Amino acid sequence: MKKKNLKKKNSQNNFSKLSVFQNNKYKFKKKCPLSGKGAPIIDYKNIKLLKRYVSENGKILPSRITSVSQKKQRDLSLSIKRARNLALI
Repeated sequence: MKKKNLKKKNSQNNFSKLSVFQNNKYKFKKKCPLSGKGAPIIDYKNIKLLKRYVSENGKILPSRITSVSQKKQRDLSLSIKRARNLALI
């Protein structure tokens, strides 16, 4: 009888260890697609590039989705706003 009780406790312990808020061991950060060698230059005239970082509704996508660095995200948002102002987008 003791062996059966131990098996039940072990299976319950395994499930209790799993959590939604647990840190993932294999997390990795994507590199910024706009920095490094051969990266496109952020400019308000480069509409093809800017459209990649704008949603269907016209909102600027956040950097956590696009994996763009903070500095490049600021430049990107500024150039998107300029292009909107000039009615290029």
